[in-house]
Amino acid sequence: MSPDTPVTVPTDADVRAFIEAVEHPVRRSDALTLLEVFGEATGQPAVMWGSAIVGYGSYHYRYDSGREGDMAATGFSPRKAQTTVYLVDGFEAYAELLARLGPHTLGKSCLYLKKLADVDLDVLRELVGRSYRSVTARS
Repeated sequence: MSPDTPVTVPTDADVRAFIEAVEHPVRRSDALTLLEVFGEATGQPAVMWGSAIVGYGSYHYRYDSGREGDMAATGFSPRKAQTTVYLVDGFEAYAELLARLGPHTLGKSCLYLKKLADVDLDVLRELVGRSYRSVTARS
């Protein structure tokens, strides 16, 4: 998260209603699967963060600039072109898992997946769980 990233807060919005409203059928189906994967990996309930992120747990961040706040420790968002998985601790420690995951692309703290059918869900579950534990252990 950069200092220019907008602040996202947890809401009382219904997670399942959000997912059921996803227009793209593959993203919608994948999001329903991810509800289970993330729940198993984190042991946390799904909560809407802002209008489009399904988040799990939370962590407190503080930038050198003094800006601080709370954000989901991990989560996902079914976007139009692909599903975004948020792993806020980055990917440096997960090279071996990423090599076994299946087709994906990476951003700074975002893992982009076109179809869950193309990835190893056990590897994704482990990746999410390890990242979640890393992030929550330091906050």
